[in-house]
Parts: sequence; structure tokens; C-alpha cells
Amino acid sequence: MELDHLQRERYPDGPVHTRLKRVLMTQDGSTTRLCAAIAADAGAPLELQLMLQERRDAVPPAVATALGGSGWLVRITSLHARGQVLMDNLSFTRLDTVPAWFLEELDRGLAPIGKLLDSLYVRREPAPASPEIESLLWDRTGQPHRKASRSYLVRMPEAPLMYIFETWRGAIATL
Repeated sequence: MELDHLQRERYPDGPVHTRLKRVLMTQDGSTTRLCAAIAADAGAPLELQLMLQERRDAVPPAVATALGGSGWLVRITSLHARGQVLMDNLSFTRLDTVPAWFLEELDRGLAPIGKLLDSLYVRREPAPASPEIESLLWDRTGQPHRKASRSYLVRMPEAPLMYIFETWRGAIATL
């Protein structure tokens, strides 16, 4: 599905949606599983839109400091159902710590990162975002919404693996 055909709306304001947003923003499990469950309840398959995937040798300073390393895979995706975007994601994967099979699956561009992380022993921890990181995602997707966004690190026991910045969209609350 072309990006132009996806419906993307800001996460809705108001008290009826506040509780779900709090759960989304504070949970430390797979956001892919949450989106898949919500899409399944609506009778729609969850789909991945890959907008950008490239290797880089420079990333925003906040990412380089948090992850370390000297090469990263940068990826921008949207998870959507019925053409409605549930969330937009920007991820930075440290290339010198990622298992080869994981990188091969990312290179295929078909699976959400959450499904791949299920096979690794990882933990997630909050990390600060910066205007530079936010603009990398929002310049591509539009609809900036700081109050419905979060960033975090994904760590393996031996080293940090990923930095993820995600923005929840209206369909997650209204699908």
C-alpha cells in the first residue's frame, strides 16, 4: 500500500483516550503485539509500511551516546490496519551488536522489529528524545505529536542494541 493512501491522524485528545495512551506510553513490552491485538479485535490484519531503511555512519548525538558503535541501521516504519496508521516508528540499530539473522530479517523489510525482538533476550528502558530525532520521523510522516510519543533503548545483556522513537496515531484508539 502506498504511503499516500494511508490515513494518519494525531492521537485523539480527551479523557476517554487518556487511559489507553498512558498504557501505551508506559508499557515495556512489544508495541507490535499491542498493535496486532488492537487490529485483530477490529478484524483487520496488521501491516508494515517500510518508508526508509539505510545504513549510516552518523546519527544524532543522543543516539550515538546512548548506543555507542560506529555504524547503524536507520529505519522508519508505520504499523497500520485497514489503511489507518496505528503508530509511526524510527529506529536505530547498532550494527556491531546485532545478530546476523536479525539484520538479515530487517534487510528483508517485511517484519516489524517487535516480532524479531521476541527471539532475543532484551529489556527496554526509557531514553530522552531530541528535536533532531523527532524531526527525522515527523519530517517523513507529518503529524508531529510530542504528547503521544516516546523513546527508549532496547538492551541485550552484553550491549545496547536499538534506540526507538515512536508516535502513536489516532487509529490505535479508534480502530
